[in-house]
This record gives sequence, structure tokens and C-alpha cells, in this order.
Amino acid sequence: MRIRAVVFDIGQTLCYYPLPLNWSGLYRPAFEEIEKRHGLRLTEDAYEHIGRVLTKYNTRITPRDREVSSSVIFSEILAGTGIPEELKETVKEEFYGYFRRDAHVYPEAEEALKRLKERHIVTATLSDVAYGMDNEYALEDIRPLLPYIDYPCTSNDTAWRKSSSRSLLVLAEKMGIPAEETAFVGDEIKDMQCAKGAGAKAVLINRTGERKDYGQDGEITDLREISRMI
Repeated sequence: MRIRAVVFDIGQTLCYYPLPLNWSGLYRPAFEEIEKRHGLRLTEDAYEHIGRVLTKYNTRITPRDREVSSSVIFSEILAGTGIPEELKETVKEEFYGYFRRDAHVYPEAEEALKRLKERHIVTATLSDVAYGMDNEYALEDIRPLLPYIDYPCTSNDTAWRKSSSRSLLVLAEKMGIPAEETAFVGDEIKDMQCAKGAGAKAVLINRTGERKDYGQDGEITDLREISRMI
């Protein structure tokens, strides 16, 4: 069947993040910076509360199918810290910013997307956000690529997280293209499971050459290869 759309994961697919997948070891350093910047005085009880809430929403520890908004998560955090609610948006921005430092798009990503656009292939993103991260932050990291992406989406837009196939099915409906005529490109097993469950072509981006059997239909080492594959 002809592929009419290509959907990309963001983290470690279109954009490189030099951080571990599990952020739990960095909760305290992130909030220590926030504390210092705003002259706050967080107690040990407050830090323990922050850790409990963030661990609760850490999908590397407790996977979930449904997305939870940043507003819900950070209201819960602030409620046990003494940080005033009016600082919530600032705290969110600085927390997310801590983990987005040194993020950059992969050098071949723009060329790969441009080639697809020249062929009139519909392009989209579908990325699970961390701790409800708002799209204004999640999509800012791929700003240079946005002119080539027709549907820049995350789990905030679909309300579902991978590996649930519902996430990709909701996006397919938004695009007006059946999932069966879509290729999904990602770097994790949950990306492949999401694609296969929706009936899409599952394409693994594997830059290390390490053997990875995630049930993928195809495998690439460079994003530009997707144009030849479809």
C-alpha cells in the first residue's frame, strides 16, 4: 500500500536530548535551581513531596496510557511545597527548561523532511511529553523543522500516550489519512508497538547499529533514508 504520511517521534528521533530517559535523579537539582533563582526556602519535606509527585507521573516507572496535563501535575507539586500558585507557570517553564538544555535537532532532519514535502508526503510528529510538558516547550526544540511539518502534535493533542495505538489513530483522523497508509518513525519499542497496533508501518531509527528487535517493519540509521524506504 502506498504511504501517504510519515509521522515522527521527537526525542532522539528528530531532536537529540543529552539526558537519561529517566529523569528521577535530576528532580532535586532542577528544583534547587528554581529555589535559588526565586529566593525560596524549600524544606526536606518539600523536596520529598516533589520527588513523590514527580515519581508518580514518571512513565518510566509507572507507565500510563492517558496523558495528564502540566497544570494538574504542577498544582499537585506546589500544594506540598509552600511555593505560591501564582509562580506555577514560572516553575513549569524553568523545570522543563532544565531538562531541555543542549537539545538540538539532528543535522539531517531538515533535509529529510524537506524531501518528503517535495514528494507531497504529509508529515507529522507524535511524541509523548514528559510530566505533561506543554507543547510550547516540547515543540520549541524542533522550531527549525516546523515549516516542514504539517501536523506538529504530541500526546497533549491526542490525550493518549504510546505504546497505545489510540495515540496514532487519533492523529491519523486529524490528518485525514488512514493509519494503514502511514509510516511511524521512532527510536523506542513503544513507538513500534504503537505503530503496529494501529496498522501503520513501523520504522525504527537506530543510529548505534546495535541489534534491536522491536518488531519493526523497517530500520534506518539516518532520517534521510525514510524517503527511499517509502
